[in-house]
Amino acid sequence: MFPEFIEKLTQEVEGKDNGQEITVFSLSSCQWCKRCKKFLKDKNVKYRYVDLNQIDPGEKIKLLKYLREKYKPDRIAYPFLVCDDKFVIGYDPNKYEELLKPGGN
Repeated sequence: MFPEFIEKLTQEVEGKDNGQEITVFSLSSCQWCKRCKKFLKDKNVKYRYVDLNQIDPGEKIKLLKYLREKYKPDRIAYPFLVCDDKFVIGYDPNKYEELLKPGGN
């Protein structure tokens, strides 16, 4: 789903619901990022994450460039959740619910 350099940075969180590929780009100190991860964990969803403030600055620059080119968001903010090929910027449990539904939006 992502280039190899991003795949190597991800950490996996186990969950019973693994119907979709979910990756969260976050900051380890961000309260909204923590809420996003808790939301997924409470839903027992398998996901991966990268805490951008915990990686090499060069890798961070490459990763942000990739996200901008691939998804063309108006802005980059955290959490940046990617579900299959759709994304949600910021903490938005209603949008997460929509994406997690079978055949999600």
